[in-house]
Amino acid sequence: MEIISQLLPFVFLIAIMYFVIIRPQQKEAKSRKEMIGALAKGDKVVTAGGVIVIIHKVEENFLSVKINDDTIVKITKEAVSRKYEDEA
Repeated sequence: MEIISQLLPFVFLIAIMYFVIIRPQQKEAKSRKEMIGALAKGDKVVTAGGVIVIIHKVEENFLSVKINDDTIVKITKEAVSRKYEDEA
């Protein structure tokens, strides 16, 4: 009985860590993976460097993006931070 009372605080600490740290990170990773998987030609995205670009072509591991009318570059899918939503 004494062993259980000594281990109980550790069990509570692990449970709190799971619900406060681990579970939200897993949820965020899942939603990010779904967002990257749903990207299509014509979507506006913000890269990790803060550049707003338009997707020109979706490939397996890379995206061809237009920076302006003349410049098309290739970036990795991991370089996409989020979708850009116009505020207008």
